[in-house]
Amino acid sequence: MNPLFVCCYIIACSYQNQPIRASKKREHNSPFLWMLNSEYQGPSSQLSGNSSFFIFFTLLTSAPTVLFASVISHLRLFFQSSGVYLIMGNQVLWLAFCFWVLTSLLLPATSDGLVRISLKKRPLDLESINAARLLRQEGKLRVGAHSRLHISDMDVVPLKNYLDAQYFGEIGIGSPPQKFTVIFDTGSSNLWIPSSKCHFSLACYFHSKYKSSRSTTYTRNGTTCEIQYGSGSIAGFFSQDNVEVGNLIVEDQVFIEATREGSLTFVLAKFDGILGLGFQEISVGNAVPVWYNMMQQRLVGDDVFSFWLNKDPEAAEGGEIVFGGVDEKHYKGKHTYVPVTQKGYWQFNMGDFLIGDHSTGVCQEGCAAIVDSGTSLLVGPTAIVTEINHAIGAEGIVSAECKEVITQYGELIWDLLISGVQPGKACSQVGLCMFNGTKHVSTGIESVLEKGNKEESSIGDDLLCTACEMLVIWVQNQLKQKKTKEAALDYVNKLCDRLPSPMGEAVIDCESVLSMPNITFTIGNKPFNLTPDQYILRTGEGTVAVCISGFMAFDMPPPRGPLWILGDAFMRVYHTVFDFGELQLGFAEAV
Repeated sequence: MNPLFVCCYIIACSYQNQPIRASKKREHNSPFLWMLNSEYQGPSSQLSGNSSFFIFFTLLTSAPTVLFASVISHLRLFFQSSGVYLIMGNQVLWLAFCFWVLTSLLLPATSDGLVRISLKKRPLDLESINAARLLRQEGKLRVGAHSRLHISDMDVVPLKNYLDAQYFGEIGIGSPPQKFTVIFDTGSSNLWIPSSKCHFSLACYFHSKYKSSRSTTYTRNGTTCEIQYGSGSIAGFFSQDNVEVGNLIVEDQVFIEATREGSLTFVLAKFDGILGLGFQEISVGNAVPVWYNMMQQRLVGDDVFSFWLNKDPEAAEGGEIVFGGVDEKHYKGKHTYVPVTQKGYWQFNMGDFLIGDHSTGVCQEGCAAIVDSGTSLLVGPTAIVTEINHAIGAEGIVSAECKEVITQYGELIWDLLISGVQPGKACSQVGLCMFNGTKHVSTGIESVLEKGNKEESSIGDDLLCTACEMLVIWVQNQLKQKKTKEAALDYVNKLCDRLPSPMGEAVIDCESVLSMPNITFTIGNKPFNLTPDQYILRTGEGTVAVCISGFMAFDMPPPRGPLWILGDAFMRVYHTVFDFGELQLGFAEAV
């Protein structure tokens, strides 16, 4: 039986045939006491059975708001002896009991008013990391051809492949709820899960599927859609139903039933779908994200959610998302807040990036960065990842184009920079890139539009232009450190051997991890350090252990780039607050 019904009945019955004394007739703010006051005409009277029924009916129909306010008001008046009080003491106990019941019914399950979603963590394996690197590189090569999303006036580059995602949580969709394992992804904005109508994609047969016919709250939409990721795409149609997140029910949520999952990524995935926590600006179909509906339906106390990822690899609990605020047990000290610079991804402006105590120079004037719970890695510009690989001894591949540029143009670029030529124009002056007024473009860009064998030469020109741009960055850093020309060119020549391989991992000697330098991100003018054991990914144990660089190369072209993606490797170390109300991000040391 509904406890609210029982509570109302007990209160009503407790007043039947009970004496009430009043020093004078008076008005009360509480509708509960108003009913009592209206029933007596003298210093002492009794409530009839009809009055008891009237009280019960009124309490039930006006609960919980009126009843909650009434109980509080009555207790206050009773204890203050303000003119109306009950003779029988046990009724106070009933009132206290009902107050507790109502509090339990009206407030969230947790005493602090926060909504918590427990996350599970799976261990990373070498195959997933390699596949993630390869697919991200393939997605980068397709950018500009087919992989961009055109949403309003934004050009959104797909960054996701999810193969290296580690943290998952459970949600329910429909009435009764059908359970799904999803990635809570701050780097996308749609909710999608496999549909029971997905018949021709292998991935759908390895995961739970949503069956609309089993839900009493399902509403048909039917609008078709497609989401393009760096590694492939999913297609399907929009539907509407209730979504259960923790102890909350988000009503009438629009989501995607996926009928085609066109990538091996989703066959291998350990999750059923994605719950995006990004901004509506990058939501496919302009669908309202789940998080927006949580706020609009007033299901959370504050327009904030936060991530805590457990640093203990042996712990049963992988982490926790808190909707509606933060849990002070998850961090120490104070958060450093930075404003969101562009709505879409959770994007902010990051300052200088240091390897050990040395600046790389790339982000001194600021770099765009996003916080992405959908990847385990740290993704940055190739030039910087190459320097990191060199500093930590990660194996790479020999780049013929890189060495060719250094051999033929290294001294000339050094001399140009010494003479005061702007770094952004150096590669155009040596003829490897064209400068369009704001950025370099390949000298062979026109031939991309042509047919035949000119396309191959265009790709070669592009690589030479990219190699030249990296060379300029490296030489700049050597000049700042007051190195000689010979020492500088010898250093950058070695960096060519550390260029990250798109088809393989950057393997590191596990025994040398402790001697590697710290890596420092500058956020809000404050340093955020990562130690080697925090940015090195370890798979396996003992003699079969393999250590891999947690950095992946990805070059986002201007004006959106250069871009850093701070994934789980960063979020494990720093508790992260996503403040939608103030449009800011907060970082504090996690515990």
